[in-house]
Amino acid sequence: MSYRRARTWEIAFSQLNNGSAMIFYVLVGLMSYLQNAGYGIAVAVAGIILTVTRVFDGVIDPVLGLIIEKVNLPFGKLRFFMLGGWAVRSVAILALFVWGSGAGLGVWFFIAFYLVYIIGSSMNDIAGQMSGPVLTNDPRQRPTVQVWATTYAYLIPSMFTIISTVVFLPRHGNEFTIGMLSETAVTYVACSFVLQILACIGVARVDKPASFAHLTDDRAAAADTRAKVDVTVRDMWNVLAHNGPFQRYLISGASDKLAQVVKSQAVIGTLMWGILLGNMQLGTILSLVAILPGIVFAIFGARYTGKHGSKSATVTWTWICLILAALMAVFCLVVDLRSVLDNIALTIAFFLVYLLLNGASMVVTVANGAMRADVIDYEMDRSGKFLPATVTATYNIVDQIISSLGSTLALGAVALIGFTTVMPQPTDSPNTAILLMTVVLFFGLPILGWVCTLVAMKGYKLTRVEMIDVQKRVAARKTASAEAEPAGSFS
Repeated sequence: MSYRRARTWEIAFSQLNNGSAMIFYVLVGLMSYLQNAGYGIAVAVAGIILTVTRVFDGVIDPVLGLIIEKVNLPFGKLRFFMLGGWAVRSVAILALFVWGSGAGLGVWFFIAFYLVYIIGSSMNDIAGQMSGPVLTNDPRQRPTVQVWATTYAYLIPSMFTIISTVVFLPRHGNEFTIGMLSETAVTYVACSFVLQILACIGVARVDKPASFAHLTDDRAAAADTRAKVDVTVRDMWNVLAHNGPFQRYLISGASDKLAQVVKSQAVIGTLMWGILLGNMQLGTILSLVAILPGIVFAIFGARYTGKHGSKSATVTWTWICLILAALMAVFCLVVDLRSVLDNIALTIAFFLVYLLLNGASMVVTVANGAMRADVIDYEMDRSGKFLPATVTATYNIVDQIISSLGSTLALGAVALIGFTTVMPQPTDSPNTAILLMTVVLFFGLPILGWVCTLVAMKGYKLTRVEMIDVQKRVAARKTASAEAEPAGSFS
């Protein structure tokens, strides 16, 4: 089997689209300050606005996915939608942070341009996530796409968060003022443009109509240069309803995502690091320390996934995650967590298992990225249509729904243990209710998600051997279609 391979620098450059998106992610993290300082929006109302707009985000993704599938440009579509999405989201950010902030334009101006930002983000993200399956179909190379994407997702937000905190904030009296937010936005948009250009360079070689061609068994249609296989809403429904591996991939991704989102909520971090362990800064320090070993695990995960296939890697390392999380849960229930930082042995044991759990989760993430590409190729084999935007957009819908549920679930769980009128503070005293709820949310929910993944993978048929057969069938059909074309055809 002869695979389509990409150069290493092409993969590294192409995934800088994810790095560019992460810069905007840091800016969105400052939205709550912008709403209050720049537009006079109350904190409670601000939370409602950001939650409701997620619904719009979920609705717009499939629409944009269908549009991207249908568009066929002479120079390709990835660069058009990546740059177009970047331009739309950049204009929206500058309108919100610079041109409209402090001008008395009010809540409706903010909502309007935030919706524009969401449209640009969806355009850019869907096109960027399509680049991996287009660049390579080599099972040994595909996981490396996720390694680069994950590396940027770790490093770039950390770098730019430090820049805003260490550089811009002190220049404005350590307050999130309109001036500070404006200066940050202008600088970050400029930096994101550099990364975006590099990403476009990375996909330039493969960004052509032939890379997005569908298959057809109809020789008459193949011989007719005017024939065009179109993508419709029915195709999107067929993917969701009849692509079994995609359904199981969604279940696996959704369950893991919910656990991840809940665990990452600031209020859950307060319970774990501030109240139970007694050191609120520990969580931030640990997340920074975990970056390097996380990247090492990601590189190892790419090699493991390339050798054994995305299903085998997902199942094996999900079991490892489940076991390590169970050990952490037992540790937290048995040991007095307030004594952990005073005992060197307990400290080493806690941090070692926690870092191993973080690394094992990274391997699952890498395998998950390769699995999406496998699903896209399987759909091409199943229906004859290459639908990377459809698969990506459908997955993003579930991602948005889960993300919006995560904060609600976390706050509801905290309310159950008595925090109904005030939020937990690091200075609060630990008790049994806090301990049990934290263990359930921090380790129990991920365990439940990994169990769902293992159940979903039971019937997932795209093993490494099956994916080789899929690629062979796709290659054979492409060859047959090419032979059916007349000699003078340039299609």
